[in-house]
Amino acid sequence: MNKINFDKSEYFINRELSWLEFNDRVLEEARDRKNPLFERLKFLSIVSSNLDEFFMIRVASLKDQVNAGFNRADPSGLTPKHQLKRISIRTHRMVDEQYTSFNRALMPGLKRNGIHILYREDLNGEQRTYLQGFFLEMIYPVLTPMAVDSSRPFPLILNKSLNIGTLIKDKESEEGYIFATVQVPSVLPRLIELPSEEVKKRCFVLLEEVIVMNIDKLFQGKDVICAYPYRITRNADLSIEEEEAEDLLIEIEKSLKMRKWGATIRLEVDDKMAGRLVELLKSELEIHHGDIYYINGPLDLTFLMKIYSFEDYGHLKYPENDPQIPGDLLGEEDIFGAINKRDILLHHPYESFDPVVAFVKHAAQDPKVLAIKQTLYRVSGDSPIVKALEDAAERGKQVTVLVEVKARFDEENNIQWAKRLEKAGCHVIYGLVGLKTHCKIILVVRQEESGIKRYVHLGTGNYNDITAKFYTDIGMFTCSEYFGADVSAVFNMLSGYSEPPGWYKIETAPKGLRNRFLEMIDQESQICLSEGKGRIIAKMNSLVDKEIISALYRASAAGVKIDLAVRGICCLRTGIEGVSDNISVRSIVGRFLEHSRVFYFYNGGREDVYLSSADWMPRNLDRRVELLFPIEEKAMKDRLIAILQIILEDNVKARLLDVDGKYKKIDRRGKKHRHSQNEFCHIAHERVKRYNKETNKSLFEPILSNSKNGIDEVAMDCKEE
Repeated sequence: MNKINFDKSEYFINRELSWLEFNDRVLEEARDRKNPLFERLKFLSIVSSNLDEFFMIRVASLKDQVNAGFNRADPSGLTPKHQLKRISIRTHRMVDEQYTSFNRALMPGLKRNGIHILYREDLNGEQRTYLQGFFLEMIYPVLTPMAVDSSRPFPLILNKSLNIGTLIKDKESEEGYIFATVQVPSVLPRLIELPSEEVKKRCFVLLEEVIVMNIDKLFQGKDVICAYPYRITRNADLSIEEEEAEDLLIEIEKSLKMRKWGATIRLEVDDKMAGRLVELLKSELEIHHGDIYYINGPLDLTFLMKIYSFEDYGHLKYPENDPQIPGDLLGEEDIFGAINKRDILLHHPYESFDPVVAFVKHAAQDPKVLAIKQTLYRVSGDSPIVKALEDAAERGKQVTVLVEVKARFDEENNIQWAKRLEKAGCHVIYGLVGLKTHCKIILVVRQEESGIKRYVHLGTGNYNDITAKFYTDIGMFTCSEYFGADVSAVFNMLSGYSEPPGWYKIETAPKGLRNRFLEMIDQESQICLSEGKGRIIAKMNSLVDKEIISALYRASAAGVKIDLAVRGICCLRTGIEGVSDNISVRSIVGRFLEHSRVFYFYNGGREDVYLSSADWMPRNLDRRVELLFPIEEKAMKDRLIAILQIILEDNVKARLLDVDGKYKKIDRRGKKHRHSQNEFCHIAHERVKRYNKETNKSLFEPILSNSKNGIDEVAMDCKEE
């Protein structure tokens, strides 16, 4: 076994191509006729928003590497230039498939349900007359046409903005025409509803269609040759010199503005756009032909989320999920009293996130609470947790909050929260230089009759009450002295220069987490070689780290049975004889975003189970503050093992990774159909039903957050953390 080289390039899948296969699984959900129509629209929208981020960050980074002359191959043997070529081929095919689904399946599905999205050629005379009036009254005053000639240079086209490219006849110019562009205003609704006398028929037209219909009104006295929509994606990979920044907040605010004018990475155009207009945009935007995407339909399908938010179409969506009271809190009325009795496990979104909100709210109002400390990575736009922290500070409690202002695409939101918290009197930490703080911790220090007691919440997901309704995550409440001491040490490390003397229970990145994982994997190998049995089960968002993958290969070669549930990127290749033939990888993409990180090691029958904020990625293990914590109480451990088993037996939404890096459906012939997410919903409801039937005790009813199901906030719910 020692002679095998587990680092061969053919043993690894390229990270970017693996991510594209993940996005293809999202597209597969949009194409699945078993999903309700509006849910399919939502998945198709997510495919678009995911691709936007992929181009802005991942493709942009590769282009920067090529431009810098960086030619080193990744673990799979692909140089940046080779990766870009493969990505271009794959994304062009994906976009074609996306619009085939939109045009051939989803548009007809909308029509069958009385929703018609009309193009210019579909409009009748009455509708055209209405739109002409609507244009002059509501749209025309907002528009700013910008022509390009010798005195007016090509304007800055904003990242992800929708625009109308126009050619206007001009006999004096050398080409016989001049170029003009009009930005489609984002301040106006993209979907315009037309008057209809039919009760069960709603007709809509897109804003850009109305502008093109009336484009001549913007260029009075000129002959418009053609007008077509286009859209660009820019490099948004922020580079911040943290070591040299005097004020990190100011530095990030500056860098956010750079996203507006980063280099153009992708150009999307109407597939009917005139060739000379395409060439002009290509030249002015300095973009390669392979980075142009010809779109057979409306550009930027994220507008489908607006249709998803229409009222009175509940029958075209999944049945509403009603998160239940966590099983460990049934019959409890006081959150601190409940935690005092035993450690408490929470499984979101099947079980409510409200107890976490209540934990902070009660701590803010409880006169016995002396201090609250919390990390915040992503929070909702109207966060009840942030309001509770403000309330606690205003009541004179010691409140320390680490707000990670480098959380990608949430920087602006987090900066605003940080300023608000400071204004309320909280001690705000903006993170550590060179590291993102990604761990999820709340510490409440309470004065009780027996002395000071520390209450802790640890979790796998963000303290975001909105996404907690859509992301699967697991959390734990405890008042264990050992966890309390560890978490206090973590906050001292984050807020000062304290070095922890050693952990009682937890492990952290970037100091020791990588070695801890490697030790546990290698230990499983050694036990398996000596005792003949080894088992590892790991659930996470992404598996990229080469050192971890090589360790898993060693364990597989030693006979350890390894089951991995990896929602997104997986660079490990299964099915290699003598290397990974004991490893299976599955991905579940469904109604809820699989987000929890759970790790199981058989360990000679001891069965160790851990939860973590970290994926097996270099950035999590080397460049972030992350946490791994054990679940030791037997009932909680058994419950987590049961959760993992249900996930491994999912044969409805799960897809298995094959040796070619493709994901295949599971053969269900002769097998009971198991849909893990539906099963977890059922388990949570049945637990409460059974409790209601067996007792008459009042249920624990936490303070509600009063937050709405923010559709816009979950449109990007597949983005990487």
